[in-house]
Amino acid sequence: MSQLILHHYPTSPFAEKIRLILGYKKLAWQSVIIPMIMPKPDLTSLTGGYRRTPVLQIGADIYCDTALIADVLEKLAPTPSLYPSPVNGASRIVAQWADSQVFPAAMAYNFQPSGVADVFAGAPEAVVQAFVADRAAMRGGAPRMSLGEGTSTYKSQLRRLSDMLTEHPYLMGDMPTIADFSAYHPLWFTLERTPSVAGILDATPLLKDWMARIKAIGHGQHDKMKSDQAVEVAKNATPIDVSQLPFVDDHGIALGSDVTVTADNFGLEPTPGILVAATKTRLTLRREDDRAGTVHVHFPRNGFILKKVKS
Repeated sequence: MSQLILHHYPTSPFAEKIRLILGYKKLAWQSVIIPMIMPKPDLTSLTGGYRRTPVLQIGADIYCDTALIADVLEKLAPTPSLYPSPVNGASRIVAQWADSQVFPAAMAYNFQPSGVADVFAGAPEAVVQAFVADRAAMRGGAPRMSLGEGTSTYKSQLRRLSDMLTEHPYLMGDMPTIADFSAYHPLWFTLERTPSVAGILDATPLLKDWMARIKAIGHGQHDKMKSDQAVEVAKNATPIDVSQLPFVDDHGIALGSDVTVTADNFGLEPTPGILVAATKTRLTLRREDDRAGTVHVHFPRNGFILKKVKS
């Protein structure tokens, strides 16, 4: 198996989700630290536009979005499973709810003034303003949830998660699933990155105990790699052959078409390329880059918009 290269930065909540999954599956990986904000020239050479964190690279194959990355890691290391029967479907539903609903409420709460002071302690004001502007651009002009709405929503979500822990140590049973890793990372940010506002967790002691169990999993064995080295890895590799994958045409767009793939709600930079695969769960674009060579960029279907480029 080619080396697993994770492009991330330490304070990224979604990256923490994948770091823990790598640890849970005892997979060795290479750590490439990327900037928190644009520009990200080495990452962009690999993805062609997608800029959300994290990104998983295996040779010349680039995997975007943590839902897809988790599926890739599951295939590489099926045991222990992130999607055990009989809760495989339910665990995915809870994970999607956590990523799409718990996360934005948690961030609205975490980034109140004292939380911002925690995150950017000692940083110049210009750094804070650059981060704010970058995240506003990622939202595409959509407003942030207010602090009041974020607080009340987050409290409700914490109570629901706590209720899931009354009979067993993890959200879906006796072992962690994708639901646990997805629900953990917004709460991790509250506890680890914005400790001045972490008192919101005190009302749910079962959750705090569960968080300690998830944290103890750790990040596994990893070594540092520079971002330009990762680009060189892609240049010297060949993407996996996707020509035999079953074609699922939900868009009326033929394979070989010039297309773009864009996230549907956050991080709206489009990735252009040639559509070389479209299965029931993922889309794959072939890209040519001066530095990275020929790469395949893979996206999950859920959460992303496929469009044909007009000639």
